[in-house]
Amino acid sequence: MRFDLQVIASWIEPGSKVLDLGCRTGSLLTHLTREKGIKGTGVEIDERAAGEAIAKGLTVIHGDIYEEIEDYPDDAFDYVILSRTLQQVADPTRLIREMLRVGRLGVVSFPNFTHIRNRFQMFFQGRAPISRELPYEWHNSPNIHVVPIVDFRRFCRDLSVPIVREVAISTHHHDDKGRIITFLPNLLATFGIFLLGRPQSQARRPVFA
Repeated sequence: MRFDLQVIASWIEPGSKVLDLGCRTGSLLTHLTREKGIKGTGVEIDERAAGEAIAKGLTVIHGDIYEEIEDYPDDAFDYVILSRTLQQVADPTRLIREMLRVGRLGVVSFPNFTHIRNRFQMFFQGRAPISRELPYEWHNSPNIHVVPIVDFRRFCRDLSVPIVREVAISTHHHDDKGRIITFLPNLLATFGIFLLGRPQSQARRPVFA
Protein backbone atom coordinates (compact mmCIF):
# COMPACT_ATOMS: atom_id res chain seq x y z
CA MET A 1 0.00 0.00 0.00
CA ARG A 2 1.24 3.50 -0.83
CA PHE A 3 3.18 5.25 1.93
CA ASP A 4 0.70 8.12 2.18
CA LEU A 5 -2.14 5.62 2.65
CA GLN A 6 -0.14 3.89 5.38
CA VAL A 7 0.05 7.20 7.23
CA ILE A 8 -3.68 7.80 6.81
CA ALA A 9 -4.49 4.25 7.97
CA SER A 10 -2.46 4.80 11.15
CA TRP A 11 -4.83 7.65 12.11
CA ILE A 12 -8.05 5.62 11.82
CA GLU A 13 -9.44 4.13 15.02
CA PRO A 14 -10.49 0.45 14.95
CA GLY A 15 -14.18 -0.18 14.39
CA SER A 16 -14.80 3.25 12.87
CA LYS A 17 -17.25 4.11 10.12
CA VAL A 18 -15.26 5.40 7.15
CA LEU A 19 -16.21 7.07 3.87
CA ASP A 20 -13.43 7.13 1.25
CA LEU A 21 -14.08 9.69 -1.50
CA GLY A 22 -12.25 8.86 -4.70
CA CYS A 23 -11.32 5.43 -3.37
CA ARG A 24 -10.03 4.09 -6.72
CA THR A 25 -9.75 0.27 -6.47
CA GLY A 26 -10.22 0.29 -2.69
CA SER A 27 -6.73 -0.54 -1.40
CA LEU A 28 -7.13 1.67 1.68
CA LEU A 29 -10.63 0.37 2.48
CA THR A 30 -9.40 -3.20 2.05
CA HIS A 31 -6.55 -2.62 4.47
CA LEU A 32 -8.72 -0.84 7.05
CA THR A 33 -11.41 -3.52 6.87
CA ARG A 34 -8.90 -6.30 7.34
CA GLU A 35 -6.59 -4.70 9.90
CA LYS A 36 -8.93 -2.43 11.88
CA GLY A 37 -12.40 -3.87 11.41
CA ILE A 38 -13.86 -0.64 10.05
CA LYS A 39 -17.22 -0.34 8.32
CA GLY A 40 -16.20 1.26 5.05
CA THR A 41 -17.92 2.84 2.07
CA GLY A 42 -16.22 4.22 -1.01
CA VAL A 43 -17.21 6.57 -3.83
CA GLU A 44 -15.39 6.40 -7.16
CA ILE A 45 -16.26 8.12 -10.44
CA ASP A 46 -14.10 5.85 -12.61
CA GLU A 47 -16.30 2.89 -13.56
CA ARG A 48 -13.45 0.44 -14.05
CA ALA A 49 -11.79 1.29 -10.72
CA ALA A 50 -15.13 1.13 -8.91
CA GLY A 51 -15.78 -2.28 -10.46
CA GLU A 52 -12.44 -3.59 -9.22
CA ALA A 53 -13.23 -2.36 -5.71
CA ILE A 54 -16.68 -3.96 -5.76
CA ALA A 55 -15.12 -7.23 -6.97
CA LYS A 56 -13.04 -7.23 -3.77
CA GLY A 57 -16.25 -7.32 -1.75
CA LEU A 58 -16.16 -3.64 -0.79
CA THR A 59 -19.17 -1.33 -0.59
CA VAL A 60 -18.34 1.17 -3.30
CA ILE A 61 -20.64 3.52 -5.17
CA HIS A 62 -19.87 4.45 -8.76
CA GLY A 63 -20.70 8.13 -8.88
CA ASP A 64 -19.72 11.75 -8.41
CA ILE A 65 -18.43 12.57 -4.93
CA TYR A 66 -20.42 15.84 -4.73
CA GLU A 67 -23.70 14.14 -5.55
CA GLU A 68 -23.12 11.08 -3.37
CA ILE A 69 -21.94 12.88 -0.23
CA GLU A 70 -25.03 15.07 -0.20
CA ASP A 71 -27.19 11.95 0.20
CA TYR A 72 -25.68 11.11 3.58
CA PRO A 73 -27.17 12.46 6.81
CA ASP A 74 -25.20 14.42 9.38
CA ASP A 75 -22.75 12.37 11.48
CA ALA A 76 -23.04 9.28 9.27
CA PHE A 77 -19.29 8.53 9.56
CA ASP A 78 -16.40 8.86 11.96
CA TYR A 79 -13.91 9.68 9.20
CA VAL A 80 -14.29 10.99 5.65
CA ILE A 81 -11.14 10.57 3.55
CA LEU A 82 -10.17 12.58 0.48
CA SER A 83 -6.83 11.17 -0.67
CA ARG A 84 -4.93 12.88 -3.51
CA THR A 85 -8.18 14.25 -4.93
CA LEU A 86 -8.45 17.79 -3.53
CA GLN A 87 -6.50 19.27 -6.43
CA GLN A 88 -9.04 17.84 -8.88
CA VAL A 89 -12.30 19.02 -7.31
CA ALA A 90 -14.11 22.09 -8.62
CA ASP A 91 -15.21 23.52 -5.26
CA PRO A 92 -12.89 22.53 -2.38
CA THR A 93 -14.72 24.74 0.14
CA ARG A 94 -18.06 23.08 -0.50
CA LEU A 95 -16.58 19.59 -0.39
CA ILE A 96 -14.63 20.12 2.84
CA ARG A 97 -17.75 21.47 4.52
CA GLU A 98 -19.77 18.47 3.34
CA MET A 99 -17.05 16.09 4.57
CA LEU A 100 -17.20 17.64 8.04
CA ARG A 101 -21.00 17.55 8.03
CA VAL A 102 -21.27 13.82 7.39
CA GLY A 103 -18.08 12.90 9.25
CA ARG A 104 -16.70 13.66 12.69
CA LEU A 105 -13.22 14.08 11.21
CA GLY A 106 -11.88 14.61 7.71
CA VAL A 107 -8.60 13.39 6.24
CA VAL A 108 -7.20 15.28 3.26
CA SER A 109 -3.99 14.60 1.33
CA PHE A 110 -2.60 16.27 -1.77
CA PRO A 111 0.62 16.69 -3.76
CA ASN A 112 2.60 19.70 -2.58
CA PHE A 113 2.90 22.01 -5.57
CA THR A 114 5.79 23.99 -4.09
CA HIS A 115 8.16 21.04 -3.70
CA ILE A 116 11.73 22.04 -4.53
CA ARG A 117 11.81 20.12 -7.82
CA ASN A 118 8.73 21.96 -9.05
CA ARG A 119 10.29 25.28 -8.08
CA PHE A 120 13.47 24.45 -9.98
CA GLN A 121 11.52 23.54 -13.10
CA MET A 122 9.60 26.80 -13.04
CA PHE A 123 12.69 28.88 -12.29
CA PHE A 124 15.11 27.34 -14.80
CA GLN A 125 12.72 26.21 -17.54
CA GLY A 126 9.91 28.72 -17.13
CA ARG A 127 7.34 25.95 -17.66
CA ALA A 128 4.53 24.42 -15.65
CA PRO A 129 6.23 21.72 -13.58
CA ILE A 130 5.87 18.02 -14.39
CA SER A 131 6.78 15.40 -11.79
CA ARG A 132 5.86 11.87 -10.74
CA GLU A 133 3.34 13.42 -8.36
CA LEU A 134 1.99 15.87 -10.98
CA PRO A 135 2.68 14.01 -14.23
CA TYR A 136 0.45 15.94 -16.64
CA GLU A 137 0.94 18.75 -19.14
CA TRP A 138 -1.02 21.93 -18.42
CA HIS A 139 -3.52 21.18 -21.19
CA ASN A 140 -4.45 17.60 -20.24
CA SER A 141 -4.18 17.70 -16.46
CA PRO A 142 -7.13 16.71 -14.25
CA ASN A 143 -5.57 18.89 -11.55
CA ILE A 144 -7.42 22.19 -11.62
CA HIS A 145 -5.91 23.59 -8.40
CA VAL A 146 -2.32 23.90 -7.25
CA VAL A 147 -2.03 23.29 -3.51
CA PRO A 148 1.03 24.32 -1.49
CA ILE A 149 1.04 23.09 2.09
CA VAL A 150 1.19 26.63 3.52
CA ASP A 151 -1.80 27.68 1.44
CA PHE A 152 -3.87 24.73 2.64
CA ARG A 153 -3.17 25.76 6.24
CA ARG A 154 -4.41 29.26 5.39
CA PHE A 155 -7.45 27.80 3.64
CA CYS A 156 -8.38 25.88 6.80
CA ARG A 157 -7.88 28.94 8.96
CA ASP A 158 -10.13 31.02 6.71
CA LEU A 159 -12.84 28.34 6.97
CA SER A 160 -12.35 28.12 10.77
CA VAL A 161 -11.58 24.42 10.29
CA PRO A 162 -9.19 23.18 13.00
CA ILE A 163 -6.18 21.12 11.92
CA VAL A 164 -6.09 18.25 14.41
CA ARG A 165 -2.99 16.65 12.96
CA GLU A 166 -0.62 17.34 10.09
CA VAL A 167 2.15 15.32 8.45
CA ALA A 168 4.34 16.19 5.48
CA ILE A 169 5.98 13.28 3.67
CA SER A 170 8.48 12.63 0.92
CA THR A 171 7.52 9.72 -1.28
CA HIS A 172 7.02 9.07 -4.97
CA HIS A 173 3.68 8.58 -6.66
CA HIS A 174 2.98 4.90 -5.92
CA ASP A 175 5.86 3.97 -3.61
CA ASP A 176 5.19 2.01 -0.44
CA LYS A 177 8.16 3.63 1.29
CA GLY A 178 8.82 7.22 2.27
CA ARG A 179 9.81 9.48 5.13
CA ILE A 180 8.28 12.14 7.34
CA ILE A 181 9.49 15.68 6.63
CA THR A 182 9.75 17.97 9.64
CA PHE A 183 12.18 20.59 8.27
CA LEU A 184 10.87 23.05 5.64
CA PRO A 185 7.92 20.84 4.61
CA ASN A 186 6.57 23.35 2.08
CA LEU A 187 9.90 23.05 0.25
CA LEU A 188 10.93 19.44 0.79
CA ALA A 189 7.70 17.40 1.10
CA THR A 190 6.03 15.85 -1.93
CA PHE A 191 2.68 15.40 -0.14
CA GLY A 192 0.78 16.96 2.73
CA ILE A 193 -1.67 14.98 4.87
CA PHE A 194 -4.12 16.71 7.22
CA LEU A 195 -6.61 15.51 9.82
CA LEU A 196 -9.38 18.09 10.09
CA GLY A 197 -11.94 18.71 12.81
CA ARG A 198 -15.25 20.47 12.61
CA PRO A 199 -15.51 24.26 12.74
CA GLN A 200 -16.40 25.44 16.23
CA SER A 201 -19.78 26.76 15.10
CA GLN A 202 -20.60 23.37 13.65
CA ALA A 203 -19.23 21.43 16.61
CA ARG A 204 -21.46 23.42 18.97
CA ARG A 205 -24.56 23.08 16.87
CA PRO A 206 -27.53 22.63 19.24
CA VAL A 207 -29.36 19.33 19.24
CA PHE A 208 -33.13 19.48 19.76
CA ALA A 209 -35.22 16.59 21.01
